[in-house]
Amino acid sequence: MRQAIPSGWSSTEQHAADGTVRFEQRARPPAPAVDCSEDGARELAERYWCEVESCTCRLVQARAREEGIELRLLARWTLLSFGKPETRVERAEVLSRFPILGGALARSPGGSITFAQTLAPALELRTSVDGFRPRLAGPNWIGAVAWESQRRLHLAVSRRYLARLVDRASR
Repeated sequence: MRQAIPSGWSSTEQHAADGTVRFEQRARPPAPAVDCSEDGARELAERYWCEVESCTCRLVQARAREEGIELRLLARWTLLSFGKPETRVERAEVLSRFPILGGALARSPGGSITFAQTLAPALELRTSVDGFRPRLAGPNWIGAVAWESQRRLHLAVSRRYLARLVDRASR
């Protein structure tokens, strides 16, 4: 089932010369979706990991570990591994940022994924991946197809995640 495009949806993608990528998706809810607190920061992340599982019909599962979070395919293979989250709660923003430690889809450790709600200057929800080094982005057609599949899945998860948060904030 395809989720509606959330209000104020925008998406950007950048590729750096060093092979890293940056994604950012944004949406504008009518009201805050989470409390501006540590609990709110954790909830942003938990809802994203649940959306990954939902979008993949639980073929990919988010598993909490002492070191952080692992996204595992069929509960066996680690696709991506994330370190412990850094949460930040300020008057105008709440966020959870997870460092990318590795996994089958990462060429090397580095970068992060962030889930944020900004209150000022405008109310906004955001997911961003910054400095990610994808393993499957080679110059041949196999690398191109694999990267395009990974990219589309990330966009689908982010769109559904943000749409659900906007819907929640609308109630």
